[in-house]
Amino acid sequence: MSDNGGVSWGGVLAGVAGTLLVQKLLQGCCQKSEAEKRYKWRAAKSANERRRIFKEFVQGVQDDITKTLGELDGQAVFEEDAWEKPNGRGQGRTRVIKNGSIFEQGGCNWSEVFGANLPPAILKKHPHLQGKTFYATGVSMVLHPKNPHIPTVHLNYRYFEAGTIESDAIEQDNVWWFGGGMDLTPWVLYEEDAVSFHQHVKDACDKHGDNLYLPLKKYADEYFCNKHRAEGRGIGGHFYDYFDGNPDKTLYQGENAEMKKWCMDNKYMQPSMSWEQIFEFAKSQAAAFLPAYIEIIKRRREVKVTEDERNWQLYRRGRYVEFNLVHDRGTLFGLQVNGRVESILMSLPPVVKWTYMHKAKCEAEEKLVDALATPKDWLNVEKE
Repeated sequence: MSDNGGVSWGGVLAGVAGTLLVQKLLQGCCQKSEAEKRYKWRAAKSANERRRIFKEFVQGVQDDITKTLGELDGQAVFEEDAWEKPNGRGQGRTRVIKNGSIFEQGGCNWSEVFGANLPPAILKKHPHLQGKTFYATGVSMVLHPKNPHIPTVHLNYRYFEAGTIESDAIEQDNVWWFGGGMDLTPWVLYEEDAVSFHQHVKDACDKHGDNLYLPLKKYADEYFCNKHRAEGRGIGGHFYDYFDGNPDKTLYQGENAEMKKWCMDNKYMQPSMSWEQIFEFAKSQAAAFLPAYIEIIKRRREVKVTEDERNWQLYRRGRYVEFNLVHDRGTLFGLQVNGRVESILMSLPPVVKWTYMHKAKCEAEEKLVDALATPKDWLNVEKE
């Protein structure tokens, strides 16, 4: 055997022909190994470093959001509830704001969880991970302003890894991916707000490639949808999942066959990116949130509210609840891994109405319903 564990060909083959054959075989093996590293893993960080780096990032996102928006509200602050799971299986910081001048209620969570058995939601898509230990961490946020002229907003950025989790080695056999996104749910639709929000998202995407915004925008439209109602939860933003930089995979990783075909036909594949490059992409997206949302808050916070507008907001919040309890992957994942229920369900609004066969009563309400029925290309990028 050779030093690297391969066969020592010198004693088997002789002569020029044999030497050339060996060189060709060894070159092919090396090329395959490098290709696997380049396209499948390409993680220059150890498993322990990857966990630490992303954990620090999402904790920082939580700190920035809660400090900045608490100061902007001026009346209420985010109060923290730190918690730990038994036997070192996880921990988190739940921060909640309520009864503020802007925010009726909202929360921003950071959490991490270790597990010996992957939840059904993951195994359904990746059955080859059966029996693997896993680690997941992320920041999630939902804010419900009281004024219906300020939209509800959601943000989530997360990281997942399965395999040999606690290791100072690169662990190229581990499986890892990034996921996340943000979306806007207005109760009174202002096209100016929708356009500016999407422009911030697009600008962040364009820093990492000019073919990212449109497929991730469409992914958000498809994902943030109450399919049982055939309407969007809001006016979208961007969404990505199972993002590992494998160029053989489409940017869309959902279950919609038409969306997958659209990505394939238009060559919207995951860009060949390293762990570090995808991490930088996630950082750019998260950094876009506060400027995008604060711009809208400042435009709408002084708008007077009628009783009809408030009732419409409470009714439409019911549709938001429906999505979070029926379709939201984060909610389902958290419950399947025995997550902390209070933190998982902090995304629900404090006051909501369900009304049998409720219909839009005015032009503004009809405008919103129409916008949610068919996703809109707010930046006209499909016409370019």
